[in-house]
Amino acid sequence: MDSLKEKKSPLSISAVDLFCGVGGLTYGLRQADINVVAGLDIDETCKYPFEENNKANEENNKAKFISKDICKFTGAELAELYRKDSIKLLVGCAPCQPFSAQTRKNKNRNSDERWSLLNEFGRLIEEVKPELIAFENVPLIRKEDIYTDFTEKLRSLGYHFDPELIVYCPDYGVPQKRRRLVLIASIWGEVELIPKTHSHSPEGGLDPLQTIENAIGDLPEIDDGQVHEQDRLHRSRKLSDKNKKRIMQSKPGGTWKDWDEELRLPCHQKPSGKGYTTVYGRMEWDDLAPTITTQFINLGSGRFGHPEQHRALSLREGALLQTFPKDYKFIEPDSPITVSRIASYIGNAVPVQLAKVIGESIQKHVKENFNE
Repeated sequence: MDSLKEKKSPLSISAVDLFCGVGGLTYGLRQADINVVAGLDIDETCKYPFEENNKANEENNKAKFISKDICKFTGAELAELYRKDSIKLLVGCAPCQPFSAQTRKNKNRNSDERWSLLNEFGRLIEEVKPELIAFENVPLIRKEDIYTDFTEKLRSLGYHFDPELIVYCPDYGVPQKRRRLVLIASIWGEVELIPKTHSHSPEGGLDPLQTIENAIGDLPEIDDGQVHEQDRLHRSRKLSDKNKKRIMQSKPGGTWKDWDEELRLPCHQKPSGKGYTTVYGRMEWDDLAPTITTQFINLGSGRFGHPEQHRALSLREGALLQTFPKDYKFIEPDSPITVSRIASYIGNAVPVQLAKVIGESIQKHVKENFNE
């Protein structure tokens, strides 16, 4: 690996995306001019969106989708994917559900088959020894032994990184109150994230924070259960009669306390339930969205009520809040839409803008470590 630094000019970066899903991380990295050559995911339904949105262009070749269980994927297979004489980057955002706040109270969460996937990521790193690594997950993973073991393995292999880097995504143009652990490791020294680009107080050339209105305010109006005739992903789930009444009484930024008594849930009468003020909540135009999860299409799963319209978020709105471009193709044109599946695609993805920031930080690091 040290021989690469003897080059007089920066080499191209060749990346492989583990747990790639529909390609949010890959798309953002490619926007930062990083050539993602392949993505690996066990869900073969991700093949169309991953490959369709990451086609060849002047800077990059087409990214290839590999449908395979990472546990059965070998280092030799991974090594063959990289371009010759390129800097190898391995990125992998293992499923975050086992480490989220919602599952930490589950005593059996260690039995979740997704729990050990970080170990498989570490195994491939040890077998291939790429020059660069990037990893994204929920901040709470830092409290788990499996993460400590992972970072200790990276240290033993000679990588430099900050294991505690928490990114507040609005600082980089993502319109969500989303915080994520971002680990970027390099054999050449610690990688610094590029300076933040957005701020509440736009001073020194920083852009203002992106709001919900910036992201989805120009979409046409639809009712609950309706599909827009020109965009079949701009659809929202039908609400029950009671939930329709609830959102009609919900104020932007308000709580269930705004409802008539007969609309309140039994849990709201209990001390333990009185703190859940965001559930069934309505968003505010000039605010940030909550973290977009796989359940953003469900009114009762968080503050996912539209700021004005009496419904939960549409699939398209969730995608835009995840900073996917409007023309991102999540499904083949003639295929039937399964709302919950596409919501999972969107909610599980790394926000495209955050991925681009990771890519730009890596590019800056590489240029700083080569003689031009």
